[in-house]
Amino acid sequence: MSGQILLVDDEPGLRQAVQAYLEDSGFTVSTASNAQEGWDLLEQSLPDLVISDVMMPQVDGFQFLEQMRDDPRFETLPVIFLTARGMTSDRIQGYQSGCDAYLPKPFDPEELVAIVTTLLERRNTLTKAASDGDRSDIAEIREQIAQIKAMLTQKGGIVQTPSPITIDFTPREQSVLDLVVEGLMNKEIAKRLETSVRNVEKYVSRLFSKTGTNSRTELVRYALEHGLAK
Repeated sequence: MSGQILLVDDEPGLRQAVQAYLEDSGFTVSTASNAQEGWDLLEQSLPDLVISDVMMPQVDGFQFLEQMRDDPRFETLPVIFLTARGMTSDRIQGYQSGCDAYLPKPFDPEELVAIVTTLLERRNTLTKAASDGDRSDIAEIREQIAQIKAMLTQKGGIVQTPSPITIDFTPREQSVLDLVVEGLMNKEIAKRLETSVRNVEKYVSRLFSKTGTNSRTELVRYALEHGLAK
């Protein structure tokens, strides 16, 4: 297993030891002594995974993670917390902040490598599955959407009068809905709206919830039948 890792920790001895062990295990490691240095490195080169200490001066690990999760470029990066804070409440805060694993100090380096490997393998599997699924489903979904539009359109090309209904969509939800009705997939919508695929997935899930639908084709049919798309 290989991958690019960013390690952020203000303890020089631990930082060097972890870097050496990870590099011996086949990973490429960049290091930073604080969150600001870590952020600068993130903006220079996107890693595959971030390992961060929690107890750091100025900006702690929780704040650093929140900053990452608020940025579309880094919001899906796997993040492991290394910290001497092993209290249950601290671990809960870490997971609620969006970290993927929490390893209290002192820790076994082999356990760290196992966690890193597992998270990277999981990410690769999910990315591949999503990519393969998109390629295989795009044509079928677009064909179904075209059929739905044809069924709801009269011969003269005028859409039938929709059943009156009002749903309180946010402006961004409405934008995503309109693009789904156009037949765009999540990656295409993300590019059009200049946001992340993860954010688009969240909006599509909200649209499913608000309309009581379970698939894109159901959502498109519902939107067209009730005049929800603009």
